[in-house]
Amino acid sequence: MYQASCLCGKVQIQIDGAISDIIHCHCSLCRKSSGTAFATNGFVNTDELHIVSGQEYIKFFEFKLGRKRHFCAHCASPLFSSNSDLPDKLRLRLGILDSNINERPMSHNFVTSQANWEDLDAGLPRYETFEPSRMK
Repeated sequence: MYQASCLCGKVQIQIDGAISDIIHCHCSLCRKSSGTAFATNGFVNTDELHIVSGQEYIKFFEFKLGRKRHFCAHCASPLFSSNSDLPDKLRLRLGILDSNINERPMSHNFVTSQANWEDLDAGLPRYETFEPSRMK
């Protein structure tokens, strides 16, 4: 079980399962929505993510039909993304985690979109798009 929260603490989340397919995403959408060089994301099962408090603060931006980025309306912390094509999964922004996790990132993705000031110094594999296991 993992605990997570937004910056202001109004949104409290509990995750009752594993976090899978953790990646560092360097695409321009993740960079812009996080305000950082990359976003670290992992998938959780929709039925294993529970909003403990602050549901009323969770808003979303639908940047494409069926693809929503959920955030805290009070502090603007990105929380997770949902995709109507994958209704059983949510893509969690790992920066909101308050708990240590056992899982680790598996790759840097969309490295051709990386910020020109970012130095990829981690020893992870690098791909121009998704990691091969997601290329189905």
